[in-house]
Amino acid sequence: MRRSQQAWLIAALVVAACASPPNKEIDQAQGAIDAARAAGAERFAGTEFTAASTSLQQARDAVAQRDYRLALNYALESREHAQNAARDAAETRIRLRDEFQKTMADLTLQLAAATARLKTTQGRMARATAGELQQTLAGISGDLQEAGAALKTEDYASMQPVLQALRGRITDVLADIDRAGSPSARRRG
Repeated sequence: MRRSQQAWLIAALVVAACASPPNKEIDQAQGAIDAARAAGAERFAGTEFTAASTSLQQARDAVAQRDYRLALNYALESREHAQNAARDAAETRIRLRDEFQKTMADLTLQLAAATARLKTTQGRMARATAGELQQTLAGISGDLQEAGAALKTEDYASMQPVLQALRGRITDVLADIDRAGSPSARRRG
């Protein structure tokens, strides 16, 4: 007898829970989506963020169709996706920032090495060539400083090609310095 009363009580609670819209859960899902958006999930965890938004819309559609059990499932799914999106966005932001800073540090060291090499070899090259190479290095330095501004905007993805181009320019300048500073280049100049 006692067991059947418990079963009826549980069944009554389930029916009662599914008899009204899961507004609390939908609000929690919306709050989680808002938090994920604030964490940059639209930009850094787009797949999870989209899944969260889609599930929330499905929950609202299910409420409109008075399928509250399905609405509850979608709302809970939406909240989970949103929480995952917020976590993934934070991890991705940190990883991309660290990679960006490492690349910037490497390029800064390469630029310093190119500048030092030019100083040590400019006596063995034509004055005009040395001046051109100094201007090129100054331009690269300015471009590198501009690229560093991406840290403020967190625009890491669009800056990767810029950083790769800067790496290539530094490599080219180093080769030009070596060519211009070689003994055979001085004899030709």
